[in-house]
Amino acid sequence: MSNEKKVGSGAFGGLGPHCSFLGLHASEYDFDSSRAVIIPAPYDGTTTYRAGTREGPRAILAASRELEFFDEETRTEVYRKGIFTLEELPVNVSSPREMVREVREACEMVLAARKFPVLLGGEHLLSLGMVEAVAARYSDLTILHLDAHSDLREEYQGSTYSNACIMRLALEHASLIQVGIRSLTAEEFTFIEETKIPCFFAHQLHQFPGLWKRIPELISGNLYISIDLDAFDPSIMPAVGTPEPGGLGWYETLAMLKDAIGRANVVGLDIMELLPVPQHTPSEFFAARLLYKLLSYIFMDKP
Repeated sequence: MSNEKKVGSGAFGGLGPHCSFLGLHASEYDFDSSRAVIIPAPYDGTTTYRAGTREGPRAILAASRELEFFDEETRTEVYRKGIFTLEELPVNVSSPREMVREVREACEMVLAARKFPVLLGGEHLLSLGMVEAVAARYSDLTILHLDAHSDLREEYQGSTYSNACIMRLALEHASLIQVGIRSLTAEEFTFIEETKIPCFFAHQLHQFPGLWKRIPELISGNLYISIDLDAFDPSIMPAVGTPEPGGLGWYETLAMLKDAIGRANVVGLDIMELLPVPQHTPSEFFAARLLYKLLSYIFMDKP
């Protein structure tokens, strides 16, 4: 690696409980001077298959130390805009609602300081806190939701506050576009049809590649990007709680996201559901690289 980075010390991958994205030291890019602020949320209290996504944020931050600062596509070094990493949010394992509140308050603080908020999870339910905070500040809000699962259940295992219900709850605050879906119930499918949610199923995108270009055309105004990493195919992203075959690829997804970002005012994003696998680092590096790519697109000068 050619980059000289300043990092702390500790037990997890050489980092302590407070890991910074890219290993940037607070003396270089403090909160006040940074354009983007990362909110790590190590919680997975309502996961429905394999637990462990609570380890995702720290694994992504640790892997990010190995990224190059220069992005060859945009020809930029977005870290120069300032990327500050908050301490991990405190975890309340007994209350999903309390965790959503913690995320909402952290996002509200970041937005009040006129920074760009990024949530790293952790389970997808926590995205609701981000959506609530962003929707309170921005009207005409659209959520671009990349996921293998529609997450549109009214309730799951007796609770409406569940990982499986996040987008049903988010619809109370914003409109929704779904991409990569390939696992849902019959009731969710009917709900999508009845409410006319634009949903680009994974099999459709594989069969008709031209559909990729239609997704950004549906976006205007303010945009929130929510990415469950199981949207990607397990061949390139195996470290997720519920890997579903037939997922999205790297380049076509990035091309769509770049186009969408260029058409809208992006007001926040999250990357969720990494479940680190011991001795297998490509997935966490993938997630770190994805975040750096998205920040490069977001802060790239727009025409």
